[in-house]
Amino acid sequence: MTSQIETFSDKLLGFTLPERNARARIVRLDKVVDDVLSAHDYPPPVTHLLSEALVLGALMGGLLKSKGETAQLTMQAQTKSGVIALLVCDYRGGSLRGYADFDAARLAQLGANPPLSALFGEGYLAVTFETGGGQRYQGIVPLEGDSLAEACETYFSQSEQVPTMIRVASRSGVAGRVAAGILIQHLADGEEGRERLHVRMDHPDWEHVSVLAQTVSHDELLDPDLSLEAIAWRLFSEEDEIRVQPGALLSRGCRCSASYYESVITRFPEEERREMRNDEGIIAVDCAFCAKSFALDL
Repeated sequence: MTSQIETFSDKLLGFTLPERNARARIVRLDKVVDDVLSAHDYPPPVTHLLSEALVLGALMGGLLKSKGETAQLTMQAQTKSGVIALLVCDYRGGSLRGYADFDAARLAQLGANPPLSALFGEGYLAVTFETGGGQRYQGIVPLEGDSLAEACETYFSQSEQVPTMIRVASRSGVAGRVAAGILIQHLADGEEGRERLHVRMDHPDWEHVSVLAQTVSHDELLDPDLSLEAIAWRLFSEEDEIRVQPGALLSRGCRCSASYYESVITRFPEEERREMRNDEGIIAVDCAFCAKSFALDL
């Protein structure tokens, strides 16, 4: 494996193991995760959860084959009675955004490190891929396990029948928050780009790859001085070939604008728009993702 320019943070890295029919994505976020989290004063448990969601959004969004501006991955965790009512994250062309709606009073009663079950109760995870060519497919799985990453593994296993292993790590430091992760999949009997003839969760090649991938440590994923290429090499140095595929540059990318909200609100009947206006005749709209406010004279 050779790479003239190494990848460290805020950029996706993809690679394949041709002889094992495996593909992978690795990412490390620092400025991006801080930019997204800075829009709201999230408490530590929500900060940790949303950091994990942003990493997962980047890893899964990096699987999109379409390079069109409208190709998008959306991940939404939701419950009716949980402490966190809604967590949503999406990826489009390297742009990431995320938001969490939660009950602050109930969250404060859970302590410093509440488990996923305490945060969501009986919730579900919806993962939606839009290719940009009019194709859209979605899978919904229960929010079970110890992390969002485990729920995403379940999604790929149940909805796409693709053996998948995901590891995510995050921490806060003096310089801010950093979050990172790796996603690796087995495309049985077909390297990426070729048709998968059948899938076996117990395929010898997948067992070999997944065992090696699980040896990656949180410190390795989060180490700012360790390139993503070096992580891939450490994990799979005994493979004959590792094909590196540099991915998209990542940034916070909220798509809100006055014109967008105007186009949405003008679809409502005049009677409903009248009820939306304040005493000055203005319709005030706040973006949940970036916390920007828009005053619309409609």
